[in-house]
Amino acid sequence: MSVIIESSPVKVIDPSELLRPEPAFAKKPVAQFRDYSIDENDPIKERVRKTYKEMHTHQTVAFVQEKINSWTKFNHFKSTIKDALIRLNDLVDESDPDVDLPNIVHAFQTAERIRRDYPTQDWFHLTGLIHDLGKVMAFYGEPQWAVVGDTFVVGCEWDNDIVYRDTSFVDNVDGNNPKYNTKYGMYKPNCGLEKLLLSWGHDEYLYRVLLHNKSTLPKEALYMIRFHSFYPWHSAGNYQHLTTTEDEEEVKKWVLTFNQYDLYTKSTEIPDIEKLWPYYEKLIDKYVPGILEW
Repeated sequence: MSVIIESSPVKVIDPSELLRPEPAFAKKPVAQFRDYSIDENDPIKERVRKTYKEMHTHQTVAFVQEKINSWTKFNHFKSTIKDALIRLNDLVDESDPDVDLPNIVHAFQTAERIRRDYPTQDWFHLTGLIHDLGKVMAFYGEPQWAVVGDTFVVGCEWDNDIVYRDTSFVDNVDGNNPKYNTKYGMYKPNCGLEKLLLSWGHDEYLYRVLLHNKSTLPKEALYMIRFHSFYPWHSAGNYQHLTTTEDEEEVKKWVLTFNQYDLYTKSTEIPDIEKLWPYYEKLIDKYVPGILEW
């Protein structure tokens, strides 16, 4: 799964400027986000539970390898970034317990809050806008459980902090495979994030789309995009027996900086998307121009 990330001359954020997770700008108490309690009488919570059950049943090593092979041919469709974003107006994330709005709303909420806090870091604004763009796979035959939701490592034992860990993996065949069901599984100690195979979803797909189409977004943006759904690692602090010091001290720093905007900006307040498009179209033209192969 190793893909080389080349550095970019784009100016990045000074580490001293990084904000802490759990910011005051959340629209509701921080503890109320990511509520995965089970309630069969709550249609959103039940939808979320079913999505994760399908994900945790079918996301195996073989499945992920097949999806990488299929989607990294980049022959499914051609589109500009803007047109792909517009498609997200027709997608509601079935794994998200916090909001029940089209994903394009979340994209602009995230981008605009980043823009407010980091007005001079235009690459960061664009990263917030496009971070979920890999979800367009849902319009090309992929069920949402292969597109959305938290990611986790396949090929080793499932971490205890994975959502619904105790109930949703019972039918996953990798759990009975001695090559994959131990602490290290198919990996070597501290092999690093680059060598881990994560469950397939929109993070890895968009990361690879950007590389394939020669985006000039900096490596920090690519870290954020590739690992923002890997909650058992970046937020629960697990998998340190597989990661490197650089992963823990450098990559995680950027992912956590982004995470607060991805998570805590979710609300029912809808930005004026048409008014905002001209600004973001300029950023698209700067960092990911033209018609891309997807």
